[in-house]
Amino acid sequence: MQIFHNPNYDFLRWRWHALILSWIIIAAGIGVIATRGLALGVEFSGGTIVILEFDTTPTIDQIRSALDAQKVGGGGQNIVVQRYGSETARQVMVRLPHSGEEQGTSLTRTADEVVKAVKDANLGGFKQVGSQVVGPVVGRELTQKGLWATIFSLLGLLVYIGFRFRLSFGVGAVVATFHDLLVTLAFLAFFRYDMSLNVIAALLTVTGYSTNDTIVIFDRVRENLRGMRRDAIGDVVNASVNQTLGRTVITAGTVLMSVIALYLFGGEVLKGFAFTMIVGTITGTYSSVFIAAAIVTFWRGKNAPRVPAAAAADVAPKKKNGKRDRA
Repeated sequence: MQIFHNPNYDFLRWRWHALILSWIIIAAGIGVIATRGLALGVEFSGGTIVILEFDTTPTIDQIRSALDAQKVGGGGQNIVVQRYGSETARQVMVRLPHSGEEQGTSLTRTADEVVKAVKDANLGGFKQVGSQVVGPVVGRELTQKGLWATIFSLLGLLVYIGFRFRLSFGVGAVVATFHDLLVTLAFLAFFRYDMSLNVIAALLTVTGYSTNDTIVIFDRVRENLRGMRRDAIGDVVNASVNQTLGRTVITAGTVLMSVIALYLFGGEVLKGFAFTMIVGTITGTYSSVFIAAAIVTFWRGKNAPRVPAAAAADVAPKKKNGKRDRA
């Protein structure tokens, strides 16, 4: 299916505007994370999550008062009580930070205390439909593994693309991928989505998606470098982006429609994953065009690529009688 007929857009004309926009978003995200922190899911921070389904949903204040009255989890503002899922589901999620030693049944005791406190408060019929308990040691271990998984994936990309293409291409791809991660983290901080294992999985998926899109463009750049030897690297990159534009739009569009549907209908558990994928798909497509390609042009300069010796000999003035023709 052909969407564009001979597109000839000057994408690199907007590379500085794109870089400034990216830096603004990343700086704002760093500011939010520095002041408010990055919301960590129970997998990384440690704690207890209990999901209750009521026959008639009480107010959030009533549930919080019931927990405070029994001093569940030590009481205080660290307890999070919020609606879970749609309004018709009549579910409430109670999240408490972990306290004390990670020993034996102490990990499940807090969940039992939540259920008992709500039952003693006579807030109506309810049942426990889910729970999740993670100790602080496991949380720290998962955090370290998540960081190492991200670092090793970036290093692997640099080695593969640098070997398969050129070092400048590898650096451009890694910078673009790192940019995607920072922008996505910024939006997670803006909208206060918890950093969970689902979100980490989405971030790694975004890494692969963005790199695949970048490699498609770089492969076309490599092909065009053979036939456009005398053109400036910027012209070669622009031509390559335009030639792959239809494929980029179709791929990004289908992925985006899928993750939007997942966000709308996938339920509360998958909202963080789907939101991360939405932001990552958009910024991954954007960075392949404006960030990765721009890095290659900065690296290799604005001059025309070097003409191979064989090609230079073909265009050199021919000699007559052993002397170069001066005509």
